[in-house]
Amino acid sequence: MKLTVLCDNHTLIDRYFLGEPGLSFLIEDQGKRILFDAGYSDVFLKNAVKAGEDLLNLDYIALSHGHLDHTWGLAPLIQAHQEAAVEKKPCRIPTLIAHPQALEEKQDEDGSPIGSLLTGEILSRHFPLNLTREPLALTENLIFLGEIPRANRFENQKAVGFQIHGNKKEPDLLPDDTALVYKGTEGLVIITGCAHAGICNILDYARKVCGEKRIHAIIGGFHLLSPSPTLLAKILEFLNEAGVRALYPCHCTDLTSMFALSQVAPVSQVGAGLVLQF
Repeated sequence: MKLTVLCDNHTLIDRYFLGEPGLSFLIEDQGKRILFDAGYSDVFLKNAVKAGEDLLNLDYIALSHGHLDHTWGLAPLIQAHQEAAVEKKPCRIPTLIAHPQALEEKQDEDGSPIGSLLTGEILSRHFPLNLTREPLALTENLIFLGEIPRANRFENQKAVGFQIHGNKKEPDLLPDDTALVYKGTEGLVIITGCAHAGICNILDYARKVCGEKRIHAIIGGFHLLSPSPTLLAKILEFLNEAGVRALYPCHCTDLTSMFALSQVAPVSQVGAGLVLQF
């Protein structure tokens, strides 16, 4: 599997890519090309051009969850597809995969929109949709995990704004937050967006779905932004017992948490333009 970081909060020295507070990865495995999240703007498209990657040639778009920093880039991606059609350029229509609640309206505490700009109805006019709570194999070894069971009591106990269901406004515990898992020869590679479901919950479920205990690496957001000492200690204990061998925290992981995570396994810098092979 090849993973290219198209968008992250950071960029790498001597790699002249753009950064923004969002996330987007291009994943290639067994001849399939998967866009995992689309960032906040068209930054991931510009970086893809610089990296020599064609985002008009995708098999799937997989969304980690419905927040704006992972979905708002879908609008410029659709624009790129529309322009390609007008100009008679080759263009494949990918299937968009997400949890059923990922495309529902989300608001923060003051009512500002923090969810997808585009509804499922609008997106379905441009991409076939596969909205699933169940795990879904994208390739023989790459799996979209679907809804993550919240098995422990120390992660994801707080809502992030509200989700709107018709006329109902409910605290949003982000049941749509999910991840990808790659079954490699050295163990599992967990690929997260923000890990609102809890990084430990995600690892537990990935191991259950794949029938594999070994964790080779984790890359993505850990949603550790000024975590409490108690929460951070429990996560470190869990990751240490899981035997995680390599960590690539980014996006929504603060520097203090990265230092703490380095006690468990080697932590590598992540930024737009990074390419990893597993």
